[in-house]
Amino acid sequence: MAKKKIKIGEKYIGKGCPVFIIAEAGVNHNGDLKLAKQLIDVAVKAGADAVKFQTFKAEDVVTGAGKMAGYQVKNIGKAMSQLEMIKSFELREDSWSEIANRCKEKNIIFLSTPHGGFNSVDLLQSLGISAFKFGSGDLTNLPVLSYAAGLKKPMILGTGMATLAEVKEAVDCIKKAGNDQIIILHCTTNYPCPLDEVNLRAMLTMKERLKVLTGYSDHTPGIQVPIMAATLGACLIEKHFTLDKNMSGPDHKASLDPTELKIMVESIRAVPVILGSKIKKPNADEIQIMEIARKSVVAEKTIKKGEIFSKDNLAIKRPGTGLKSKYYNEIIGCVAKREIKADALIQKSDYKKR
Repeated sequence: MAKKKIKIGEKYIGKGCPVFIIAEAGVNHNGDLKLAKQLIDVAVKAGADAVKFQTFKAEDVVTGAGKMAGYQVKNIGKAMSQLEMIKSFELREDSWSEIANRCKEKNIIFLSTPHGGFNSVDLLQSLGISAFKFGSGDLTNLPVLSYAAGLKKPMILGTGMATLAEVKEAVDCIKKAGNDQIIILHCTTNYPCPLDEVNLRAMLTMKERLKVLTGYSDHTPGIQVPIMAATLGACLIEKHFTLDKNMSGPDHKASLDPTELKIMVESIRAVPVILGSKIKKPNADEIQIMEIARKSVVAEKTIKKGEIFSKDNLAIKRPGTGLKSKYYNEIIGCVAKREIKADALIQKSDYKKR
């Protein structure tokens, strides 16, 4: 049975809770602490619940033989070793306490992916991180998942590139470590992700089959897909953002700019308001409009006392304050009890049956 609610920082995630929104800064600071702090400020201004980075030393992530992914070469505009690329986005270890403190000052939850494995987990744990978010590339890294899970903090998992069986294996690994605070995020590992690769229904499949809280990590252009995911019931939305899409780096082009991020957050916040309740009934404003917009049975022309109601002397017009239009056919053939002026609303007291 899925855990109904999970607490990260002072926020609850799950059934009946607002969608938890992570503004994914990732490595869009380009290795510059000053830019990292600016990204925090943008996330705060947009109204996100958390801002997330990636914590690592390049040598803990990849060997010298590692190659760049195709999208990375395309987005950066040149090829180099993955080690060289990642090294250029590395922040100094002492920068992380400044980043965590900046988040605390700005009242936004600090999150970071322990991209460098065990060492990064330990560093983030020392900073008092409130949850561990692992990217899709570490979904099958069961030793590190188990190690982090043993620290008994919420575990958020990206599931790009994975089969349902692989996601289940990761979930089972975390549970075996004694941790049931799990949120899995459907995503597609492509930057940017074309719409025909989103497969958003897979999020619902994982929710149904794995019985864990489920959200969505988005790499598509724009904000349509994360809003759709929230509408489908995602408990958490993660989206990359940048200070400037034209900056050099692998993720800037697939990220939102500050204005777009704010619009996305506001749009997602509006989802539960728009969905409302399951009850079909007029709201207060509609009740006021109802009498104006609906129609009544009226006299098409002056009807004399004793005259028989017919399709020639009755019509259906606004406003809806007279006899409801649904009675039109029922009163055809009835007799007028008094003279009724043209365009007057018919009342029940105006007629009798023959």
